[in-house]
Order: sequence, then structure tokens, then C-alpha cells
Amino acid sequence: MSISEAFSLTFVFMSSQDLTGLESMDQCRRTLEQHNWNIEAAVQDRLNEQEGVPSVFNPPPSRPLQVNTADHRVYSYIVSRPQPRGLLGWSYYLIMLPFRFTYYTLLDIFRFALRFIRPDPRGRVTDPVGDVVSFIHSFEEKYGRSHPVFYQGTYSQALNDAKRELRYLLVYLHGEDHQDTDQFCRSTLCTEEVVTFLNTRMLFWACSTSKPEGYRVSQALRENTYPFLAMIMLKDRKMTVVGRLEGLIQPEDLINQLTFIMDANQTHLMSERLEREERNQTQVLRQQQDEAYLASLRADQEKDRKKREEEEQLRQEEEKVRQTALAEERRRRTLEEEKERKSECLPPEPPADDPESVKIVFKLPNDTRVERRFLFGQSLAVIYDFLFSLKESPEKFQIVTNFPRRVLPCLPTEEQPNPPTLKEAGLSRSEVLFVQDLTDD
Repeated sequence: MSISEAFSLTFVFMSSQDLTGLESMDQCRRTLEQHNWNIEAAVQDRLNEQEGVPSVFNPPPSRPLQVNTADHRVYSYIVSRPQPRGLLGWSYYLIMLPFRFTYYTLLDIFRFALRFIRPDPRGRVTDPVGDVVSFIHSFEEKYGRSHPVFYQGTYSQALNDAKRELRYLLVYLHGEDHQDTDQFCRSTLCTEEVVTFLNTRMLFWACSTSKPEGYRVSQALRENTYPFLAMIMLKDRKMTVVGRLEGLIQPEDLINQLTFIMDANQTHLMSERLEREERNQTQVLRQQQDEAYLASLRADQEKDRKKREEEEQLRQEEEKVRQTALAEERRRRTLEEEKERKSECLPPEPPADDPESVKIVFKLPNDTRVERRFLFGQSLAVIYDFLFSLKESPEKFQIVTNFPRRVLPCLPTEEQPNPPTLKEAGLSRSEVLFVQDLTDD
């Protein structure tokens, strides 16, 4: 924009300020741009808005924040500044007009030129929570702690909470330099009836437009003057501005206007609540069905697991029986082979007329009697090998004399590696020996 355009814009702004109620060069420029710099159309549309007639201008759909502000059914309530009354009022107004014109002209030209030198620091939001907390502290320092409960979080967080809880969200943009801000905060916002009404009916978020977070919200909601309040709620599944209150409004009027907005949109909120409840019930039903399916699946899996365990246990038992049978078969074959080997290694039986022969009758555990001749000079191990080679003899046994009862040392030990001979064992030419089964032992 050239310097001549800036002066032209300043002149238009000052000439239409009292008619439109615009207080900022930026707002005046934005309004004129929206109407293609048609001053007459801009002023007429602005006056229509003040009278409650919807604007003919369609704002662009894109917004910095995800809030629907393009709904033409938004309720707008603007409190215009009172016009001068009487000779004294008009005299004061005419006297102050040149000073106001000079002040606002120089101020806006200075701000306009400053933008080319230093960009607006409010354009970068680095600590949105800090901006809100800082505003709350400065508000309490100036107006005290008797105020509505401020939402201590970002604008986006307030929107999400209002959406999740299905509550109304009232947004207040604090214009520090505006002449009506101080009176609004003291006489309206901090009054007991307004504090009680806001605390019990809705969430309340506020920030100064001098802060980056407040400036960003200002760009999204596009207020025209201050004080500015916007009522936001979940409507048609998106957060939507359903009411705008601008200007210095009195406590009773504020409560009435907010109540009217809430009553007018109660059906939408109830619809959202019913729809959410239906979705929750559907979700709970689906979750219950899923849990029942998972329980049935787990039961089937547990049944299959037990079946597999039983089959595995049966297989292991069968394998154990088979291995036991194989081991027993191997042991039996080994025992038979050992018996055959011992039988083959036995010395020949001496004749009956041999003077060195000993006739021995063996009584086996199964009451079978076996008779054989041995030589006095042969070891007791030969007697043991003979009995071991018999099929009727047990696997483990010992040989016992009847009287006196004693066990013959037929097997080698550490103390006696070579078993004694029959003669050394004190056997006579005719003996009866007993075979005692030691297999169980």
C-alpha cells in the first residue's frame, strides 16, 4: 500500500468511525477489502449488522483454528456507543473530534509504518499456555480475584474439553487499549451474578489480544470491537460459534443474551448428547460382544490346550511304556546272552566215580531241584555260573547252606577278589544248597 492509500484509508476510517463503530485501522481496512473498497456498501453492511440484520458478506471458509465461524445463523448482539445528546454533548463531541482525528491518524500511521520495520511479534505463538496464565495474573492484579473461573489452558485445549464434555465455551477477547474494557471488567464481568452464571453454566476462556495466543484467536473469530464475547458449542459434529456479543454490555443484559443463545441451541446440544450416548451404547455393546467373543475364544483355546496336553501326556506315557518294554527286551536278551556265555564257559561235569567230585543238589526258589557234580578244587564261582546259566534261576541270587546256615561267597569282593574253592568252603561230597532270590532286593 502506498502512502497516499494510507492517508485515504485514514480519512475514510475517521469519517465512518462514528457510524460503523470500528475502532481499528486493521478492521476498517479488512471491512473495505471485503466489500471491494465500496465505502457505501461497507458502511451500510456495518449498520445492518448493528441492527441485527445478517451481513451480506460471506467470510472466507479457511480459519487459523478449527472453529466454524461461517454459519449465517450465528446470533450477533452489538452494543453501539451512545450518540451525543443535548447541546453540551454535541459541543464536547465537536471539540474533541479534531483531537481524536489527529490521535488516531498518527497512531495508525505509526503502527502501519512499524509493520514494515518490525513484524508483529504476536504472529508467532511460542507459549500459548504462558500467554493465558500471564493474562490471568495481570487481570487479577488489576481487577482482583473475584472473577469467573478462567480456563487455564490453550484455546485448542478449551475447545477439546468443551467438545468432550458437551458444554458451552464462552470466549472473551480482552482489548487492553479499548476505552470500554476497564468498565466492562469492573462493572460486568466481575459482578457476583455474572460470575455465578458463568461458573455454573459453561467453560470460560479468556486472553488478551496483545498476547500471541489471544491474537491468534482474534484472527480466527474476527471481532469488530471490544469487549468481545463468543459462545462456542458442538453443533453438527464440529465446534461452531453460535453467538457473538460485542460492545459494552451490562450484567443483566449479558446474562439474558447468553441465556437466549443457550436456549436457542439447546436442541442441538441435546441432539449431540443423545447421539453421543447412542454411540457410547453401541460402543459398549460392541465391546461386550468383543469380550464375549474373546472369552469364548479363550475357552476354546484352553480346551484345545488341555486336549493337546492330554494327548501329549498320553503319547509320553505310551512312549515311556514302549521304551520300558524295549529296555526290558534288551535286558532279557542281554541276560539270555550272558546265560549262554556262562553256560559255554562252564567246565565239564566230572564222573560220579571221581574221588574229587562233589554231588550238590540245588533247590531253586520255584521249588525246582537241580543236581550236578563239581570238583573240590573248583571255585565257588563255577557253582554260581552254573546256576546263573539255568533258565529257571533268578537274575540275582545267593547260595545258602542249610545247616549251619551261611551264605557261600561265590562272587569276588574287595576283601576276597578270588572266591574260595569248594573244599575251602567246607563242602562235603554230598551237599544240598538253597538258591535265594535277590531280584526284588
